[in-house]
Formats: sequence, structure tokens, C-alpha cells
Amino acid sequence: MLKWKLPKTFVSTFSSLNREEQFDMEKGVIESKILSGWRSIFRKCVFRVLRVGPIPSHIAIIMDGNRRYAKTKKVDKGAGYEAGTLALLYMLVCCYELGVKHLTVYAFSIDNFKRKPEEVQKVMDLVRESIPLLTRMVKRCPMRVHFAGNLQLLGADIRIPAERLMESTADNSKFVFTICVAYNSTDEILHAVRESCREKCDHIQEISGIDGSNGLQGKNGDIHEGDQDLIKLEDIEKHMYMGIAPDPDILIRTAGEYRLSNFLLWQTSCSQLSSSFTLWPKFGIWHLAWVVLDFQRNHPYFGKKKKAAVDLANGSYFSSSPPSKS
Repeated sequence: MLKWKLPKTFVSTFSSLNREEQFDMEKGVIESKILSGWRSIFRKCVFRVLRVGPIPSHIAIIMDGNRRYAKTKKVDKGAGYEAGTLALLYMLVCCYELGVKHLTVYAFSIDNFKRKPEEVQKVMDLVRESIPLLTRMVKRCPMRVHFAGNLQLLGADIRIPAERLMESTADNSKFVFTICVAYNSTDEILHAVRESCREKCDHIQEISGIDGSNGLQGKNGDIHEGDQDLIKLEDIEKHMYMGIAPDPDILIRTAGEYRLSNFLLWQTSCSQLSSSFTLWPKFGIWHLAWVVLDFQRNHPYFGKKKKAAVDLANGSYFSSSPPSKS
């Protein structure tokens, strides 16, 4: 099977290098293995065939199997995460060239902070070192980079460069790459509800005043004075960490797992779920092509599901008055 993979000596030699040498090696691997050469021509030929059918607008990925990959190669877990990072950058370029508009990856869950400190630190180091590498890639592949999650849980050495990268790429609209870090859906929904309530409270205070003993109060003493006082679906979705992207067309999870692991629970009700037994660092162009072909085969069905969901959201189900009983 023809696909991109790490050089045989990469994993065994990578850990022996210092961080500056590792970063230089990463740049060399990315440029030689991904952005140029015969592999780039081969990808374009494959993607030209795939583009005959519908292309998913948004692909989300749960990147599972980095530690198992390291175990099979008999190296430490850190080397597995490094291999997974390079696989992610390769998949980023693949999705960009294929014509996908949004790519979202689950990089680090809030629950992952409970893992061993050295393992958490390794992932944080990779996130920090990936930011200048992404900045370099943006110059060749214009894209918007977005970090989704509770970024206040990250150290300033990651949060500040991430915010700068988001700001510098905010005007790029051709492709949006979202990295979910310090994220889970429970926290995202809680954050959206809190922000929606805060925004609505501020709005009602401006137009109706406030009662210090009983909370929000309308001009006539009523708690609500019409639909403007209610929190609607669009208010919640506007404050989601993932508010910049449409719901995923496809959710991929590697390493043979079928759990969502608290990832995009709000957004994936009408998404096609694809589970691959391939470990994430070995996930390549043929795996992506198979997922896209399966999406094209099921596209009419999921198109109807999404349309029905939109109609339901815009209908009487979310109206302020309950349906009448016959």
C-alpha cells in the first residue's frame, strides 16, 4: 500500500536529539515528505478523482492510538505523540488539497490533565512547538488556525502564542483548522450557557431594568416580556467554542475505538461516524480516501437528516409556547 509514513530511523533517533534539533528535523520532514515532491503529485491525482463526488465540508478527528503506536515500535510514549503530530500535519495538508473547508482535531481533553505529569508536559511541549510550525505552513497553505477549548487552563507560553496565531490568521477563510485543546463538550456547553445567560441579563438590564431582590424583571413586573427575554438555540450556539465552524459531516476515530469521549457531542447528531482500526500515526491518504468514498455513498441520507434537523430547529419545537393538547 502506497502511503506516507515516517522514515524507519525517525522514531529511534528523534528522542536522542535536543529540542532545537528536533524542531529543525520536524521542518525538514514536513517539507520533504508533505509539501513537495512526487507525493504531492500523487495526492493531487487521488483527490481529483474524489472530487467527482461531493466533498465533506467539515471533517473532525479523534486522534487515538499514539501510545499504542509507541508500544508497537518499542519506544517511549513521547515518541508516539511526536509521530502522531507529524501524521496530523500531513492530514492537514491532505484535507486542504482535497477541498475540505474545515478540519477539527481533538488534541487534548480536559480529562487528560489527570494523566501522568510527564505525559501531560510532553503533549504541551508538542502543542507549543507546533505553533511556529503552523505559522510556517500558513505561508504556503493560507488557512485560519483556531484553538478551541478553555485556554485559561493552558500555560502562558502556549496560550499567548496561540492567541497571536489565531489573530494573525483570522482573515483567512478558505480553510479553517481547529485544534481542540483543554476541551470537552461538557465544558463547552456549560461555557455557552453561562455566556448566553450573561449576555441576556445584560440585554434585559438595558431595556427593562432590574429588580435587586427578585432578579430580572420586566416593565410590568413580569419575569419575561416576550421572546426577547428568552435564550434561544442560536444564542447557545453562538457562544460555543466551535461556533466558527458548521457541524461536522464526518467524525473519524482511529485505533478501533467507537466512543465519542466527550467530543463535539452538541455538533455531531447528524454526522457520519467512521471508526478505523488503524493507529493514528499510521493513518494516511488511503484511509482518508476510503472515509470520503463512504461519505459520498451515504451523502443523500445524511443530507436529509441535516435538513430535517434544521427544519426542526426553525419550527415550533423551540417556540416559547408549548404545543396544544388534543
